[in-house]
Amino acid sequence: MSTDFCAIGHKVLEIETKALADLHRYIDQSFSQACQLMMDCQGRVVVIGMGKSGHIGNKIAATLASTGTPAFFVHPGEASHGDLGMITDKDIVLALSNSGETDEVIKLLPVLKRIGISIIAVTGNPQSTLARLAEVHLCVKVEQEACPLGLAPTASTTAALAMGDALAVALLEARGFSADDFALSHPGGSLGRRLLLRIADVMHKDEQIPLVSAQASIKQALLEISAKGLGMTGIQAADGSLAGIFTDGDLRRILDLRVDIHQTSIAEVMTKNCITAKAEMLAAEALKIMETKKINSLLVVDADNIVIGAFNMHDLLRAGVL
Repeated sequence: MSTDFCAIGHKVLEIETKALADLHRYIDQSFSQACQLMMDCQGRVVVIGMGKSGHIGNKIAATLASTGTPAFFVHPGEASHGDLGMITDKDIVLALSNSGETDEVIKLLPVLKRIGISIIAVTGNPQSTLARLAEVHLCVKVEQEACPLGLAPTASTTAALAMGDALAVALLEARGFSADDFALSHPGGSLGRRLLLRIADVMHKDEQIPLVSAQASIKQALLEISAKGLGMTGIQAADGSLAGIFTDGDLRRILDLRVDIHQTSIAEVMTKNCITAKAEMLAAEALKIMETKKINSLLVVDADNIVIGAFNMHDLLRAGVL
C-alpha cells in the first residue's frame, strides 16, 4: 500500500493554517499588556521554555533581539543549576509551555517571584499553573495538533512562534525601529552589506574616475572608457560640473548613424541630464535605481554637481550587494 505523501502534507498545512487563523482571537488586551510590559522593561526579555517550546523560545529571543528588544534565551533546566544568576530584577521573563505545567519551568516561578520579576506566560491552557501565576497570559490554544497521534507539538509550536513574531513586530513598530537600526545588529553577511554599505564605500575615486572634457572627441572618450573599465565616461563642463555621460550603449547607437568618431566632439552625442548618485546613498538604494532604469553604471556627484566618483554593477557585485 503506497502512502500519499502530498495528501498528508496538505492536511498538515490545513491544520496549521487554521491554528494561525484562530490565533487572531487571542490578540487582545492581554497582548497589549504584554507588549507594554516589554516596552517598559529596563533590562532584557528572558525567554524560557523546555523541549520544543525551548526551540521556539530560542527563535523568539533571537527575533526580539534583532528587532530592537534586548532578549536572550535561558534553558530552564540549566537555570535551576546556576543560570538564574543571568536574570536580574530589571528583566522580564517570557515563559513558554503549551501545557502550562512543564515541571522545569514551574519550579522557577517561586524564585522569579521572589526576585520581583514580571512573567508573561505563553500557553495553550489558560487554567494552567503557569497561566495563573503569570502577570500576563497569552493564549495560543489550538484545536488539534497536525500530528495524527496528537502527541508531537506541531500546530501548537507554530502558534507559539507566530505569537512571538507578533510581539516582536509590535514592539519594533512601537519603538520606531528603522532599517538602519536593523543593520547595526546584522553587520555580517549579505543582509548587513545591503543595509550598511554606502556608495562612498564602493565607488572609484580620483584618477580612477572616467572623465573627459566637453571638447574631447568621441575617440578620446572611447579611450577613456577603455582605460577606466567602467563602461562609460563622464563629460565635464568648462566650470568643472557634470555636463553629461557617454556609455558603451551610446557608442553602439552612434555607430549606426555613421558619426565620425575622430572629428565629432563628445558633447554632441553625450546624454545630458543623466542619472547620478550621491556618495552617502545606500548601495542597495543605488542598485534599485540601476535595475529600474536598466543602466549598468552611475557617476557620483556632490552638491555642486561635481563628479567625485563612479561605479558599476560589478562593483556592487564584488561588495556583496547583489
